Amino acid sequence: PDSGRLFRLLATGAERAFVLECGEGPQGRLKIARKGIGRFTITVRGRPSHAGADFEHGISAILELSYLVQQLFALNDPARGITVNVGTIDGGLRPNVVAPTAEAVVDVRVPTAAAARALEDALRGIRPTLEGAMLEVSGGYGRPPMEAHPRNRSLLAAAIRLGRELGLSIGDAGLVGGGSDANTTSLFTATLDGLGPVGAGSHAVDERVDVDLMPERSALLALLL
Repeated sequence: PDSGRLFRLLATGAERAFVLECGEGPQGRLKIARKGIGRFTITVRGRPSHAGADFEHGISAILELSYLVQQLFALNDPARGITVNVGTIDGGLRPNVVAPTAEAVVDVRVPTAAAARALEDALRGIRPTLEGAMLEVSGGYGRPPMEAHPRNRSLLAAAIRLGRELGLSIGDAGLVGGGSDANTTSLFTATLDGLGPVGAGSHAVDERVDVDLMPERSALLALLL
């Protein structure tokens, strides 16, 4: 978040951007399209009451959230590259109190700017099921989608051609679910991602890099420069 403003500023005056995130798979495939990433927090407000003496007077935010979670998961469309995941939920005060508030934090991944707008509209358009319950949606997209613009495709073609000169068979990784700074630079200039090392186990305890392949990755970057 802190560097995003600087990347946007620099990318507007750059002819192209090379991003040294890891290559995809054992072949180190390059990336010209990444999903956009959003995080939304949905807060439900009900009405507290004593769960024994005055149960019917309450409006359970937890019950409302249970309906909401099902609506959120129903927004998933894997065939179109859209995922919606309720990652955490929290709420309530005590077992003997009808819950006055509850909250869900939602991770969304989208392939295009159009899909991002449509999904955000759907999230903000959800209405409560229980009479008297209220919803508040906050958050947004931290990384915009990196789409496979023609300028990105042209840069990929150049990398594939130069890779052949080095005896490398490097292809297109396709649409990638994770985000990087390429999501930002691609809005302003031709961007090629995945030029970094080849390895496996990203973010896992066995994350590793194939050191023997580092020279050829460096050579490819040098030719591109």
